[in-house]
Amino acid sequence: MNQYHRQNRYIYEGLITALAVGGVFIILGLIVVSTPGIVEKTDALFSDITWLSYPFGSSTVMVPAPANPAAHIELFTAAMSFILAVAILQIIILPVRLVLRSPIRRVAETLGNLIFWVGAAVVANVLLLDGTVAGWFQFWSWLIVLSGVGLVARFFVLFAARSKRKR
Repeated sequence: MNQYHRQNRYIYEGLITALAVGGVFIILGLIVVSTPGIVEKTDALFSDITWLSYPFGSSTVMVPAPANPAAHIELFTAAMSFILAVAILQIIILPVRLVLRSPIRRVAETLGNLIFWVGAAVVANVLLLDGTVAGWFQFWSWLIVLSGVGLVARFFVLFAARSKRKR
């Protein structure tokens, strides 16, 4: 790869990063603007957080959770909208990375992010908007699982690319 191609790749990567970061800021701004009283609703959620016992194997652990999750559905809907919008942003970024021939580590990272955000949108819609304490705990548990799935997807992309190079 000559100097010209390296310089263009560097510029493209900067533009993709600007798209990603700028997109998240735009999404965040749109969510704040479209959710009346979001600051008060966030304060109400944090005021409602209490320590609840949750079964863990043969014992229980004390974990933070809202005492009444159903009272915060509007805030959870805003959170789900944010998650869904970031998932759509990742859907846009992945083909851009492929067309512009981003380094494979960046493509793998974007694929892992895409899996996480799409999964998080589904989980938020199903569990968080359920408005129950059980749904609250399951939502956070699934986010941990989705983080692992995203990392495994990154591994497989990088492994496949490395295997292809060795042939």
